[in-house]
Formats: sequence, structure tokens, C-alpha cells
Amino acid sequence: MSLTQERKHEIIEGYQVHETDTGSAEVQIAMLTERINRLSEHLKANSKDHSSRRGLLQLIGRRKRLLAYMRRESAQRYPALIQRLGIRG
Repeated sequence: MSLTQERKHEIIEGYQVHETDTGSAEVQIAMLTERINRLSEHLKANSKDHSSRRGLLQLIGRRKRLLAYMRRESAQRYPALIQRLGIRG
């Protein structure tokens, strides 16, 4: 369920704002979205895994807070990120 190092590097390279960026809001939201998607697939097959469901809800809450921050701070980058990730659908 966790992301591999290679996948993390792909996400960072795809969403970084500048060359040395590893922790901007865009990168964090993209990482959380990938983890949420993987965990959602896991829960489709393992519907009684309640601890993973709780973890999924925590990840969704964290992503929601980061998206709210991004909407406040950068109104022009927010819609582009939402569209690129395919969330809010």
C-alpha cells in the first residue's frame, strides 16, 4: 500500500514547482492523492479492514486541508492542480 521510491520520484518530478522542490503543496497533494487511490483499491478488495479505512479518512482530511491552503494562497495554480489530478469531479 505504500509508495515505492521510484514512484515517489516520478510524482515529485511531475509536480515540482522548481528544480529542488520536494515538499510544496502541489507535491504533497499529489503524493496524498496517489496513496488515497491505492488505499481505496485495497479497501474494495478488503472491505472489513477498518484500520485502513480510518487511515484513508485521515489521508483525505490531510489532503482537504492542503487543498484549502492552496486555494487561499495560489488561486491560479489551484484549478490547474485539481484538473491535472482528476479530483473534484
